[in-house]
Amino acid sequence: MADLPQTPRSTAGDDDLSLLDGEGDLAAAILARLGGSPREDFQHLCATAAAMAQADDVMRVLDFPSTPDSGVRAGLRCLAHLISAGDRANWEAVEPLYTVILRLSTDHRLKVRKQSHSCLHDVLLSFQRQTILIPASEAITRSFERFLLLAGGSSAVNTGVSEEGPKGAKEVLYILNALICCLPLMASKPSNTILKYFKPLLDLHQPILIRSLLDILHAVCESPTVQLKSDVLLDLLCSLGLSVSSERKSGDEMASIARLLHVGTKKIYKQNRDICVVKLPLIFTSLGDILSSEFEEARFSSLEGFKGLIDNCIDETLVSQGIAQMKARHQGLKSDPTIIDKICAILEGLLDVRYSDVWDRSFHVISVAFDKLGEFSADLLPEAVRNLADMQNLSDDDFSFRKQLDACLGSAVAAMGPKNILEILQIQSISDENEWILPILEKHIVGASLQFFLRDILSMVGAIEKNIPKLLKHDKLFSAKRAEGYVYSLWSLLPSCCNYPCDTSSNFRVLQDILCDTLQNHPALHGIVCSSIQVLIKQNKKALSVSREEDILAEDEISKSERRAKERYTQNLAEENLKAIRAFSSKLLEVLCSIFLMSSNDAIGLLQPAISEIASISDKNVVGKFFLDAIRKLLDATKAVNAEPVDDSSMEIEADSNKNSMKRALLLDFAASLMPGLAAKSINVLFSYVKPAIKDSDSLIQKRAYKVLSMLLKDAEFIEKNLDVLSELMISSLPCQFPSKRYRLECLYHLIVYILKDSSMVRKREIISSFITEILLALKEANKKTRNRAYDLLIEIARACENAGNDEGKEGLHQFFGMVAGGLAAGQTPYAISAVVTGLARLTYEFSELIGVAYNLLPQTFLLMQRNNREIVKANLGFVKALVAKSKADILHEHLTGVVEGLLSWQSDTKNSFKAKVKSLIEILVKKCGLDAVKAVMPEEHMKLLTNIRKINERKMRKAKSSEDGDAMSMASGATRQSRWNHTQMFSDFGSDDESDGPFSTQHTATSRSRTESKASTRLSRRRQGDKKLLDKFIDHSTGDPLDLLDQKTVRLALKSAAGKKRAAPDDDDDKFEVDPEGRIIVREEREKWKKKPAPRDDEEADGKSSVRSQSIKKRKTSGSGWAYTGHEYTSKKASGDLKKKDKMEPYAYWPLDRKLLNRRSDRKASARKGMSSVMKITKKLEGKSASAALSAKRSGKTKHKKNK
Repeated sequence: MADLPQTPRSTAGDDDLSLLDGEGDLAAAILARLGGSPREDFQHLCATAAAMAQADDVMRVLDFPSTPDSGVRAGLRCLAHLISAGDRANWEAVEPLYTVILRLSTDHRLKVRKQSHSCLHDVLLSFQRQTILIPASEAITRSFERFLLLAGGSSAVNTGVSEEGPKGAKEVLYILNALICCLPLMASKPSNTILKYFKPLLDLHQPILIRSLLDILHAVCESPTVQLKSDVLLDLLCSLGLSVSSERKSGDEMASIARLLHVGTKKIYKQNRDICVVKLPLIFTSLGDILSSEFEEARFSSLEGFKGLIDNCIDETLVSQGIAQMKARHQGLKSDPTIIDKICAILEGLLDVRYSDVWDRSFHVISVAFDKLGEFSADLLPEAVRNLADMQNLSDDDFSFRKQLDACLGSAVAAMGPKNILEILQIQSISDENEWILPILEKHIVGASLQFFLRDILSMVGAIEKNIPKLLKHDKLFSAKRAEGYVYSLWSLLPSCCNYPCDTSSNFRVLQDILCDTLQNHPALHGIVCSSIQVLIKQNKKALSVSREEDILAEDEISKSERRAKERYTQNLAEENLKAIRAFSSKLLEVLCSIFLMSSNDAIGLLQPAISEIASISDKNVVGKFFLDAIRKLLDATKAVNAEPVDDSSMEIEADSNKNSMKRALLLDFAASLMPGLAAKSINVLFSYVKPAIKDSDSLIQKRAYKVLSMLLKDAEFIEKNLDVLSELMISSLPCQFPSKRYRLECLYHLIVYILKDSSMVRKREIISSFITEILLALKEANKKTRNRAYDLLIEIARACENAGNDEGKEGLHQFFGMVAGGLAAGQTPYAISAVVTGLARLTYEFSELIGVAYNLLPQTFLLMQRNNREIVKANLGFVKALVAKSKADILHEHLTGVVEGLLSWQSDTKNSFKAKVKSLIEILVKKCGLDAVKAVMPEEHMKLLTNIRKINERKMRKAKSSEDGDAMSMASGATRQSRWNHTQMFSDFGSDDESDGPFSTQHTATSRSRTESKASTRLSRRRQGDKKLLDKFIDHSTGDPLDLLDQKTVRLALKSAAGKKRAAPDDDDDKFEVDPEGRIIVREEREKWKKKPAPRDDEEADGKSSVRSQSIKKRKTSGSGWAYTGHEYTSKKASGDLKKKDKMEPYAYWPLDRKLLNRRSDRKASARKGMSSVMKITKKLEGKSASAALSAKRSGKTKHKKNK
């Protein structure tokens, strides 16, 4: 005390501390004695004393019985704040306050108790990593033990007080509720002490108690910081797991146990793996019991638990131990099942019948196991594969999880490989029993070997192909066709086997021989072979260009099997694979070239990508040889065309011209296919040929030339070198033919984007204005593909301007919008003006940044609408619709007056046909801005329109309230549902209810749903009609009673009579067809046939039928019978049959086909087949005769028949 500063004292002397006596306040004495001291420790002591003085006041308030609950909760928050902000190093100073909070954690008042629990959590959180945490945790432990003794009826506690037992039980529950948030924050030793009491509490089997314990354990297991004794926690988990099968539990309780087993086992595995893995079979068994329960939430929690434990707790050590023991058993050594064996047996048990209701979830669990075990699943889960295969034989009526079953088998294929699957299932050939495996293999093979295809699959193909001649010899045509289908399906596995194969470098040499032979001898397999080549080359090129980690991270949703296959593809392996493929690229190109030049247009699409991929990795000299050879042939074909006489009257000349054009087009396509592997010099040669070809009069050649040019323009360096030539070429080649327009637009797009991106090309921007105009005019094309491509190019150009620079992006976009809008002033024709407005509407709809600029065009838009030109009005209304649909409500409010007045001033014209569309626009405004806002700006003379809209919407709302999906049609939503661009709906001529509920309305979803429901109702009505017909079959019409289905004779007679009614009467006139004097067959329309037949007069029902038939005929489109070649020019004068003539095609005749054969309705097809059947029936009679002779003989036969009559 000698160091204390001298402060004023009483006259009694230094030893007189009268402030501490009687009513004295210790805190006041400390403040009075040490308040003026400059020392830091004394200042800290004074601050503590002041806090204690405040705390004492709070505690006194809390002790008052009259303090309301809200006051107690506020006092608890004050105490927690004082503890957290005060000196946390001195437990003696904190203990009184902490004790009050702890005492109130078992208060009988619910809100006070909850506030106390929250304050305890905050205080313990502030004590983390400090020594004060231990005594605070021990205080909670002592309180918990004391209440347990009270609840247990201990004599030491309960003496003389009989009511303490039940009171202690309640307080145990209260303190357990506090432990849910406090135990994860407590010190380790006190936490483990509390944990020991959980096992006897669980044995009490009290649901309310178990629920609290589960919540505490779940909170503890999810906490990453708390460290508990692994053996104690594992014992608790095992007890809970065993209780699932021994006790009946609620769905919530089972779901909580499943979640706890999941998170708790993972926590124990991280702390002590050795004791955890021993109990894994028990945990998996418990999860299986929960999975078989009837509660959906419990099933879901069990599924998540299975997936989490398989991924986190089954490691390589467990798997290697199981494989080692399995090898030892194969050698004759006896051993107990390993842990992984037990787990796999449990997983295989999930396919038992008792899990039939949750087989879809069982398949998911086993799929995760396949992915985790990889190729080792072939040794560990073979029985699961067999059971899955047996389920494929279940009928669809008894089995509703076919899709999940196929996915599970697909996981097995990807994990263990197709070879192991075939060995486990003992599949050595494809038949009806195992053909289900083919689509699964095709979809899921990844990381397999090419050797598997070369040996196993091709051996199956060879065995089936040998059997096909035998089937044909025994007239088993259906079996032969099915065998051919099996061959094609087996070959279809080749692209899948080329999906990240592990032996490309070693086995591609053998594979390429088979590929070349197949390309030359099996045209039907060209697509499969070409697809396989593309897959092989693309995957290896991708592995070279993109790092493995980036590629895998970019695909988060791929399976583990596919991830493992991709991880094997390092850059070194990819280089080796490409080197092996490059060694045989010349041979592959030679074969593909010969096939390509003899192919049709349909086959080009299959061959061209494969040739491009091979050329991209081949040596440029090799590719250059093929290219020069193609160019020589192309020049020769062009010379031959130029040397042809200009005379289209002869069929022979026309055929030769078409043949030469097709040959030139094929050569040009082949040269373009080699482009990825060409040198710069060869590219220039190709461009020199393309320049005159673009101006070719042959539409086929011009289209191919534009296509090749669009491929060349993808290279920015090529554009830079030839920009002036290209610009002049695009201008001089106008106009282009219609088939070439789409590829010309592609060329213009590349040029425009290049010029707009380069700031130094300002002088060239005048040129591209004409190019943009051409794209805008293409927006009005009738061809849907060309029109849609023009829309896409317009948006892509705008995006290129937007992405030109971060700061200048908006400016570039606005400049492009201004260039497009400039066409309004330059446009002279309604067609051009409407095209410009259409482009502006599309840009406004796509880019929200342009909405403000677009509103500046509204006055000009309404001015253009005054022209009353249909094209202009339709385009401008579409522009207004796009602008209104994309604008937010606040922006629309600013321009609402101008929009409404502009629409309604034009709408007053009684002659226009767009009133319904204007009405639909007003409806959109009402939905976005509200009825009152539109009403405020609506002219008085148009209030009836607004009233009509309001009534229609109210009617819709009433209907919506009575339906299940009424909320989707509410007018209260301020925002609209946006959709993808729809040209037809945007620029339709008429507004309708469907349009108003179209892409900008909140009713879009409801409308589409109602359409779907109407279709479904139509199908249902048809099905009911079919059911009625089916019921009619089972009515005995002789008695009117239902058929006795047990009487076979009666049923057989009923079926025969029904078949007799359906069977049409044979037509006697099938063999007779009419021939005109020139020998042409006359095919009459059904209308003319019916005119010849006398209509029934005396039967009113027949009249009704004929009237219905005539109405259906009016709807049917008719066409002429077409033109025909009778073949008379090939008739021999000296003998029967036809002659081959020099420089002419082989003898032929043409029968005009009836397009009604393609009609969906069976009656239309039947009427068309009659004519063809009559032709087929007389072929044997006319065999050996020329077409004209046969027809003249038929005609003479008809005349003789008439004379005889």
